[in-house]
Amino acid sequence: MPSERFHFPEWTNRLTRLLPIIGGAAGLYAVTILALGASPETTDVGYAPQQPVPFSHKLHAGQLKLDCRYCHTTVEEAAHAAIPPTQTCNNCHNPADANGSVATVSVHPNSEKLLPVFESQASGAPIKWERVHDLPDYACFNHSAHVTRGVSCVSCHGRVDQMEVVQQVEPLSMAWCLDCHREPAPHLRPLDRIAQLDWVPEEASEVIGARVQEELGLNPSTNCSTCHR
Repeated sequence: MPSERFHFPEWTNRLTRLLPIIGGAAGLYAVTILALGASPETTDVGYAPQQPVPFSHKLHAGQLKLDCRYCHTTVEEAAHAAIPPTQTCNNCHNPADANGSVATVSVHPNSEKLLPVFESQASGAPIKWERVHDLPDYACFNHSAHVTRGVSCVSCHGRVDQMEVVQQVEPLSMAWCLDCHREPAPHLRPLDRIAQLDWVPEEASEVIGARVQEELGLNPSTNCSTCHR
């Protein structure tokens, strides 16, 4: 007696009609992921988006010598470097009132360039700053873990005190991070020099960094789980 043939269920006929749609959607998804992963916002050294307020780090951090931590207040305590709230800007740039007078000492209280700041203060809505350095969500980076162990702002962000418009100066790739973890000494400096962007060491950076590494007992991990949790 011949064996019975297997018959696919009727619903599989409908599935085959959907295969072109599923294949097209999968292809579009792959192209989108690749485009986002290779976009200037995530990979390109030199990425320098225009900001809603033309804030000059060259003026504030360079000429006026404002400490990075005056605006980015959480770098020593948290994973993320806080973006300053509007009130931080208005500590110096308090706007004039409706009559054009200023109650306290203020810098450029009538500047058109600062209108987004003044509008933010009046409405309570935050300024929509454009992010410059953006790591993938699957990579965990902790600012405080680095800043409190001798890694200067310069190591990752470059000489922002010389930038009119902040730009990405390092690739922020996994290989770039691992190079530093494997040989940290050249990238370390005394903790009291972390935010001094124009600091020039009196000895070779490797010598100073090796001393800092020994004093703090640093042995950076290269285990995958350090950054991918």
